[in-house]
Amino acid sequence: MTRVAVIGAGPSGTAQLRAFQSAAQKGAKIPEIVCFEKQADWGGLWNYTWRTGLDQYGEPVHGSMYRYLWSNGPKECLEFADYSFEEHFGQPIASYPPRAVLWDYIKGRVEKANVKDWVRFNTPVRMVNFDEETQKFTVTAHDRVKDVMYDEEFDHVVVASGHFSTPHVPYFEGVESFNGRVLHAHDFRDAREFKDKDVLLVGRSYSAEDIGSQCWKYGARSVTTTYRSKPMGFNWPERFEERPLITHLKGKTAYFKDGSSKEIDALILCTGYLHHFPFLPDSLRLKTANRLWSDMLHKGVVFENNPKLFYLGMQDQFYTFNMFDAQAWYVRDLILGRIELPAEAELKADFDKWRAREETLEDAEQMIWFQGDYVQELIDATDYPSFDIQGTNKTFMQWEHHKAEDIMGFRNNSYRSLMTGTMSPKHHTPWLEELDDSMEAYLKN
Repeated sequence: MTRVAVIGAGPSGTAQLRAFQSAAQKGAKIPEIVCFEKQADWGGLWNYTWRTGLDQYGEPVHGSMYRYLWSNGPKECLEFADYSFEEHFGQPIASYPPRAVLWDYIKGRVEKANVKDWVRFNTPVRMVNFDEETQKFTVTAHDRVKDVMYDEEFDHVVVASGHFSTPHVPYFEGVESFNGRVLHAHDFRDAREFKDKDVLLVGRSYSAEDIGSQCWKYGARSVTTTYRSKPMGFNWPERFEERPLITHLKGKTAYFKDGSSKEIDALILCTGYLHHFPFLPDSLRLKTANRLWSDMLHKGVVFENNPKLFYLGMQDQFYTFNMFDAQAWYVRDLILGRIELPAEAELKADFDKWRAREETLEDAEQMIWFQGDYVQELIDATDYPSFDIQGTNKTFMQWEHHKAEDIMGFRNNSYRSLMTGTMSPKHHTPWLEELDDSMEAYLKN
């Protein structure tokens, strides 16, 4: 029997499991699927851990989630086409759920699909090798509970381990003698730690935007973000400001490119993540920047040097859960032989077409339409339930405008489900006043 290894049981990996289960449900003969997950439960980054640095087994913590995190985009833009929020929760819910709600939703679909037996938890992959003669992969896995290493052979490998867990940490002069707290966003866990503190964040993307907002919400004395190219430009509240890039630190003083300075208590590096695959040799390892059209991948998923190896969710992302679904269904149909990859020249021309378009993109709206078109192309090639991509793009546009209007209140807006047509209710408490991020508090009427 053909065997497929899926590395990771987060949103991408579970999408792959659901894709195969969906085919089996419709009578298809599917391969044997083995999913290796390093954590004790599925959900990837949405499976919160209080740990930072090293986990209980002495290796790097995967999770970058923190307490009080709420979705920073409308749930209507990430909803599964085959499993709505209404189906899962039995009622319409507000448009910006906290982490615990989204984790429950991700788990709900694969629990309904009954694929947990396909997953080996607490079992990270240590190495993958490919034999050119047998055309098979050898996966070396580590059962951390029993502390046993073993090898198994597979015909295909799907890498779904994500790329938001290995921090990119730049150096700033004086940081080693800074008299305050220094951490990367990956290790941020609780905004209350910074109550009554002057916090400086390096970065201008979603992590800086959201962690800065969280710190302000939970009582930081001041929040300053520092940017390399241009400011975020939102209408921030009092005690929240943007400055040009930090140049160096001295004592507890941060100095900036415009010559200004500020006393700070904490430095949070919201400086992004690396595509990091220590379990892959050079011949199989994806090397790309965080961009909408990733290097080395045909159709955004097929490794150009080995068409039996696939990567899910490696792009910079506006679309998330349903894009991972579209990719997983496409990969499934390649493995099942329902789709045949075209010749190398045609694949290269297709790659170059998307890359050329990517390089013309000037703003978030153009990037959203670009990614929406990519998702549409994958969906059109499979039996994944079609949904309104243009409507999703327009919801993203509304989201962008709501953020520009009120960066600290955009989560108070509601949107219509593209899957069910239901208008989401407003959350019972304005986001700035809602200090409880539990699922119970969120779902109460």
